[in-house]
Amino acid sequence: MNLRINGTEREVAGGSSALLVYALRDELGMTGTKIGCAAGFCGSCTVLVDGVATRACITPLAVVEGKEITTIEGLTQQGADGAVLLHPVQQAFIDAQVPQCGWCMSGQILTATAFLQTNPAPTEDEIVAAMGENYCRCGCYYRIKQAVLAAAEQMNVATLPTEVRA
Repeated sequence: MNLRINGTEREVAGGSSALLVYALRDELGMTGTKIGCAAGFCGSCTVLVDGVATRACITPLAVVEGKEITTIEGLTQQGADGAVLLHPVQQAFIDAQVPQCGWCMSGQILTATAFLQTNPAPTEDEIVAAMGENYCRCGCYYRIKQAVLAAAEQMNVATLPTEVRA
């Protein structure tokens, strides 16, 4: 089966009922997508499918065939000089020192990314609601909220015309 992952066509051996998380981790070596509960509850396996936060541990390959899958590895870009450019959400999570154990972070970051695409200027309550189904075993919820707020601000500034930013 062919899947489009992070902008690249990839061949996976799993059948249509195989789960996306295992194709990503076991077949393709994309270990940024974590397995937490393996039942779709915790959110550590979250990836984006056509921009929508999706639990990879309960998503059969047949559901994502022909769609764009973005993993945590696909959020970064490469600059003209070859430097790695982090997505604003990734940078905000680093700046806010969110990660403790890091197990949930890729799912948290991808959930926040999808949320900010649909709500670029969220309130704190909207962030809490949007991120509420992603669990953090280390209890970093306050820092997660702060990071999402900072990322929203950064993403909104980045889209303003240059003369307005000054």
